[in-house]
Amino acid sequence: MFRTNPSREFQPETVNIEDLVPQDHLLRKINETIDFSFIAEKCRPLYCQDNGRPCIDPVMLFKMLLIGYLYGIRSERRLIEEIRVN
Repeated sequence: MFRTNPSREFQPETVNIEDLVPQDHLLRKINETIDFSFIAEKCRPLYCQDNGRPCIDPVMLFKMLLIGYLYGIRSERRLIEEIRVN
C-alpha cells in the first residue's frame, strides 16, 4: 500500500555543512595545508584604522580569487554566484 506523510515536509532537519564537503576535497586540503593569516598582516598597513567603511576580509577575498583561478571562473559576478551556490 502506497502512503505519503504530508507532515514530514514541515519537520526540521539538522544538516552539518562539514558533512556535505568530502574529506578529500581539493579546497579542504588547501585550507589545511596553507596558513592564509599572513595575508591579513600584509594588508593591515594598507587600511585606515579609524576612517572609512569596513573592508572585505582580505583573506576571504584572496580565497575567493584562488577558487576562481582553480576552477577557471573569469567573471567576478559568476564567481560570487558559484560561491553562494557551492
